[in-house]
Amino acid sequence: MRAMERCHFNETIRFFYNNSGKELTSHWRPKDVLVVALGLTVSVLVLLTNLLVIAAIASNRRFHQPIYLLLGNLAAADLFAGIAYLFLMFHTGPRTARLSLRSWFLRQGLLDASLTASVATLLAIAVERHRSVMAVQLHSRLPRGRVLLLIAGVWGTALVLGLLPPRVWHCLCALDRCSRMAPLLSRTYLAVWALSSLLVFLLMVTVYARIYFYVRRRVQRMAEHVSCHPHYRETTLSLVKTVAIILGAFVVCWTPAQVVLLLDGLGCESCNVLAVEKYFLLLAEANSLVNAAVYSCRDAEMRRTFRRLLCCLRRAPHCTPSSHAGAARLVLPENGQPLMDSSL
Repeated sequence: MRAMERCHFNETIRFFYNNSGKELTSHWRPKDVLVVALGLTVSVLVLLTNLLVIAAIASNRRFHQPIYLLLGNLAAADLFAGIAYLFLMFHTGPRTARLSLRSWFLRQGLLDASLTASVATLLAIAVERHRSVMAVQLHSRLPRGRVLLLIAGVWGTALVLGLLPPRVWHCLCALDRCSRMAPLLSRTYLAVWALSSLLVFLLMVTVYARIYFYVRRRVQRMAEHVSCHPHYRETTLSLVKTVAIILGAFVVCWTPAQVVLLLDGLGCESCNVLAVEKYFLLLAEANSLVNAAVYSCRDAEMRRTFRRLLCCLRRAPHCTPSSHAGAARLVLPENGQPLMDSSL
């Protein structure tokens, strides 16, 4: 009973923002307008690009493979992230003060769940690519049931992290634990989220490093038995480029947000996290736009499908599906199996 008396379930949003020292304005400032304008632009682009990816995968039977199911799930997660961020843009700035506690937790939960699903799917794609390359296959023979189970696990994790804050990791009963960036959440939650994302990145680095060194060793062995075929050098260079783009995009988009989340979660009083949080969150959201380019547009067959769909939208009757092979591949003389593809 005493614990319940110390809780603040009936307080307003302004009460918690004042407690954390986060400014809550009643009018639109230039920087608020800028953030919302950029946020709406990014959200619309995220929605359009990921809808195009989903439509391409659904319309092309060649994409009914485990890796493309995961790419479709990544597009769905990023589409969800675009919707969540769009919802945030319509409930931010001066509108924040008018939110109820339930609406605020809904806004935060949608964002956390969608970004968690996107990051978890990136790791799942890395694991699938590792399995495929180690088995010297263009596409993994992972059973469809296991892929669907993996996808269900991704969304289950996202749902848990989306529901935990309003149920467990809030600070309504412990005001001294409230974060500054998210004044209704515990600092512990922010620290755990940031460390989890860092762990995912380290796992991705490990997986892609194993893929790279495996492919390089295999290419070197093949080069010893086959006259210097240009495809061997091209394969290694393409692999390095793809891995650099994947990891580089993750670092650029996610590291700033992870750093400020971790600093706030650790209670750094001298760190001015509030000055940059909105821009770093926008950068993290932009990763949902980058994913479509990194994981889909590098696939030749996917690009052809995009063109066909866009032609259909323009009602151009001369646009027909391409019959060319899908992704670029290297065929090994040992067993005739492709070593890698451009959707790595």
